Amino acid sequence: MYFDSTYILVLIGAAICMLASSRVNSTFNRYSQVRNHSGMTGRDAAVRILQMNGLNDVMVQHVSGNLTDHYDPRTKTVNLSDATYGSPSVAAVGVAAHECGHALQHARGYVPLSIRGALVPVANLGSMAAWPLIIIGLFIHSSSAAFLINLGILCFSASVLFQLVTLPVEFNASSRAIHILGESGMLYEEEVDGTKAVLKAAALTYVASAAASIMQLLRLIMIGGRRND
Repeated sequence: MYFDSTYILVLIGAAICMLASSRVNSTFNRYSQVRNHSGMTGRDAAVRILQMNGLNDVMVQHVSGNLTDHYDPRTKTVNLSDATYGSPSVAAVGVAAHECGHALQHARGYVPLSIRGALVPVANLGSMAAWPLIIIGLFIHSSSAAFLINLGILCFSASVLFQLVTLPVEFNASSRAIHILGESGMLYEEEVDGTKAVLKAAALTYVASAAASIMQLLRLIMIGGRRND
C-alpha cells in the first residue's frame, strides 16, 4: 500500500492542536473551580470593564455552549458562554476580560483587528475553494492542471494568512485584559496570575492552529511540486 509521506505534516499538526486543546481545557477547568474574592461573575466583570472604558454602546449577552465566548464587532456585543456568563470563577473573569479586550481594540481602531476583519470573507472563500481546485488539478491531465493546483494553494494561503493575523489580535486582547484586571484591583494579584495561566493556554490554541495550517500549506506545496514534475 502506498503511503504519502506528506501525511506526517498533517499528523504533526493534528497532534499539536490536540495538545493545545487539552491544555486549555485542563487549565480552564482548574481555575473555574477557584472563586474570585469579590464573587463577581463573568458578566459583572465585562459590564464593569466596558463602563470603565466608556464603551456604553457595547452589550453583554449570554450564548450557549462551552468556551464559545467571542466579541462580535458587527453588533458590538460581548458574548459569554455558559461557563463564563454567570460564573464567579477566576477563569470566567479572565475570559470575559479578554473578550472586552477585543471590544477595546474595536473602539480604539486596533489595526490588526481591522485587517483580520477584512480577511474574513477572503479566508472563508479560500478555504472552501482550495481543495476542490487542487483535487481537480491532480486528476486532470491537461495544461491547466498546474494552474488549478497553484490557484488552490494560493486560496489556502489566504486562510493561513488569516490565522497568522489572528495571533497578535488574540495576544493583545489578553494583554489588555490582564492589565485592566491588575490595575483596577478587580482581582487580587494571585487571581490575576490565574487569569494569565488561562489566557496563555487559550493563546496556545491559536498558535497551534496557525502551525497546523502552515504545515498543511507546506504539504500542498510539496504535492503541487510533485504534480508539476
